[in-house]
Amino acid sequence: MTIEKLDILVCGGGYVGLSAALAIKVNAPSLNIAVIDAAPAEVWRKDQRASTIAAGAKRLLTTLGVWDAVEPEAQAVSEMIVTDSRTSDPVRPVFLTFGGEIEGGEPFAHMVPNVALVAALRDKAAELGLPIHQSAAAVSLAFTEQDARVETGDGRVFAARLVVAADGVRSVVRHMAGIKTQHWDYGQSGIVTTVAHERPHHGRAEEHFMPDGPFAILPLTGNRSSLVWTERTETANRLVAEDDFVFEAELERRFGHHLGALRVDGGRRAFPLGLTLARDFVKPRLALAGDAAHGIHPVAGQGLNLGFRDVAALAETVVEAHRLGLDIGSMAVLERYQIWRRFDTVRMGLTSDVLTRMFSNDFTPLRLVRDFGLGLVDRMPAMKRYFINQAAGIPDASGPRLLRGEAI
Repeated sequence: MTIEKLDILVCGGGYVGLSAALAIKVNAPSLNIAVIDAAPAEVWRKDQRASTIAAGAKRLLTTLGVWDAVEPEAQAVSEMIVTDSRTSDPVRPVFLTFGGEIEGGEPFAHMVPNVALVAALRDKAAELGLPIHQSAAAVSLAFTEQDARVETGDGRVFAARLVVAADGVRSVVRHMAGIKTQHWDYGQSGIVTTVAHERPHHGRAEEHFMPDGPFAILPLTGNRSSLVWTERTETANRLVAEDDFVFEAELERRFGHHLGALRVDGGRRAFPLGLTLARDFVKPRLALAGDAAHGIHPVAGQGLNLGFRDVAALAETVVEAHRLGLDIGSMAVLERYQIWRRFDTVRMGLTSDVLTRMFSNDFTPLRLVRDFGLGLVDRMPAMKRYFINQAAGIPDASGPRLLRGEAI
C-alpha cells in the first residue's frame, strides 16, 4: 500500500479547512500540505447560504490574498437593530441600535455568500498548488509516535506529522480520535433562505427576538437579504415542507412590510441548533478547528468567525514552531493552540447559550427585564462600542497576527 507522506493533512474542504491550509502554506511555503474533503466535487456550488464575516476575519482573508476576490459579492453591515416582540404585535419597538463601524471607519462585519467565499479560497489553493482531494472521506485514523495516518474511502493512505480536523460539528475525525464532546440540544432549527425585497436595506441588519427564537435579517448585495429564522424544530420542518404560498405568508408575518414586497430567492433548508464543545481541542498529531471543536447557536452570528479565530491561532502556532525547528504535531507545540482558543470558545459558547435561553421564550417578567437591559445598553455609548468591537473580532497585541491583518 502506497502511503502519501505530508507535513499537514487538513480534513474538511469548507471555509475553515481551506483557510487553515492556506494560512499555513502562505506563511510556510516549504510545508507539504493537502486537504481531503468527503463531499463530491462542485457540491459546494449548491450552497445558497451567506455568512457574517467579522472585521478580524476580513483582515485574515486580506492577508491571505483572498478578500479581493470576495469583495465584489460582500455587503458591508452599516447598522444593526435589535427588537423584542411577538409575531402578533402591531409595532416592534427598537430597543438597541449599533452603528456598523469600528475605529477608523472600518465596517465591523460584511455579509458574504458562501459560494463566493469558498470559490475564492479554492482559487487561492490552486494558485499555490495546494491539492484538494474530493470524495475522500476519512474512514480510519491511527497514530504513531512520528505521524498520524488517515485512510480514505477511496483507498488512499496519508501519513502526516499533523492532522487538522475541520470536518464539521459531527466530525468523523474527532470521533475516531476518541475526543468526547459536551452537547446541548435547544429543540430549535434555523431556517436559512434568501429573500428579494422591493426597497433597499441600506446595509442594515436586524435581529428580532421572538418567543420561539431570533429572526435575523442580514443584508446582501442588491435588494436581497439572507434570513436565519429560528423556530421550534417541529415548526421549522413543517414550514420548510410547505408550498411557496404558505411559506412566504408566514415569512411576511415575521419580516414585516418595511422593505416592500417580498419573494423567496432560492431554496430553503432547516438546520438543527445546539451547543457542542469538544472536551479537548488537541491530542498528539491532531488539532480540531471550526465546528469540529465547537458548534454554537447563530444568535450572536459568531460561529464561522470563531472558526477563523481558530485558523489564525493554529497557523501562528504551527508556523512559528516550524521556523524554530520544533515538531509541529507534538503536544508541546499544540498545547499553545489549545490554551489560546479554549477560553474564547467557552466564553462565546456560554454567551450564545445564555442569549438563546433568555430570549427564546415568552415569559413576561423576563421580557420586561431583558427589554430594560437592552434599553440601558442603548444609552451607554461606551458599552455599545465594547460590544461592537467584540463582534468585530480584532484582537489586542497578544492575539493572533492574522486577525490584525499582519503576516506571521
